[in-house]
Amino acid sequence: MKKAVLFLLGVAFMAVTACGRTNSNNSLKQETMTAESNAQVVYLTKAEFLEKVYNFEKNPSEWKYEGDKPAIVDFYATWCGPCKMVAPILEELAKEYDGQIVIYKVDTEKESDLASVFGIRSIPSILFIPMEGKPEMAQGAMPKASFKKAIDEFLLKK
Repeated sequence: MKKAVLFLLGVAFMAVTACGRTNSNNSLKQETMTAESNAQVVYLTKAEFLEKVYNFEKNPSEWKYEGDKPAIVDFYATWCGPCKMVAPILEELAKEYDGQIVIYKVDTEKESDLASVFGIRSIPSILFIPMEGKPEMAQGAMPKASFKKAIDEFLLKK
């Protein structure tokens, strides 16, 4: 019960610090793709998302995670301030939890279909995906300690 309350408080904090989802013509430098190896954050296209995370086209009514490790999916945009605050935290966590979880990023401007399927209205929106059971979505920027708590308790069940 106590863990659930703390997790919900973290989610509430994130909701308060979220960016509203808007369309922007702001053209920032394109982020480069990184490999899943070397404990880095992995940027996904829709096709890669369908293959590595959840193929909602094949299984529209039932969640079926395609990965072999628990995952975090960060739905973000390059122009979003809170998203920029979360990015280095996720990079650190990818290194700290190397081999235990995978951290993905989805650019909501480039992959608007994915944003639509998941009902993303504000960013960052963070999808926590355990190996078994349904994923949980949180909105807004979170401090590193809240990410670690969600990873340890929800994803890794420590």
